[in-house]
Amino acid sequence: MYRCGGKIPVLEGERVRLRRMEQADAADLFHYWSDPKVVIYMNVPVFSSVEETAEMIDFLNGLSETEDSMRWGIELKQERRLIGSCGFNTWELSGAYRGEIGYDLGRAYWRQGYMTEALRLLLNHGFLTMGLNRIEALVDPRNEGSQKILEYFTFQNEGCLREYQRTGEGFVDLYLYSLLRREYEAVGKYL
Repeated sequence: MYRCGGKIPVLEGERVRLRRMEQADAADLFHYWSDPKVVIYMNVPVFSSVEETAEMIDFLNGLSETEDSMRWGIELKQERRLIGSCGFNTWELSGAYRGEIGYDLGRAYWRQGYMTEALRLLLNHGFLTMGLNRIEALVDPRNEGSQKILEYFTFQNEGCLREYQRTGEGFVDLYLYSLLRREYEAVGKYL
């Protein structure tokens, strides 16, 4: 059974590196997490300060120490700065062997293939290292960009979870997307 032991492993790609978020990253992440267009589907309010961002970094890193969640910063290797984050919001390795992913990216980095590279690293880690059989994502039906990237990785839309989550706007529907390990392995270009 996979145990991270509170350590967030570094995952290397061609242009991006997934790594633990540090306090020194708070200013960069605040720039993205204070942008209403970035956080609109994250079910968090727009961040109001670098200090609030630093607290969230501590909170997310703390969740990895208890193995309740694991969140990486997405570092643009050439610039050596974070451009977003991604990770497993939850995972279960007894019985279901499944995990749920989430991700965000600064607006200046949209549609440049960075999230595709980051998700490839994340999916490889989930299936090949953690031993997951199923990876899920919950997506707001209005978030077409998220749906497109999941469909690129051959995730299947299993349907609408009606009024599944409460937000500042009230209860919202979410689509449940999933990808099985056997489906992932059948599309070998992702490995």
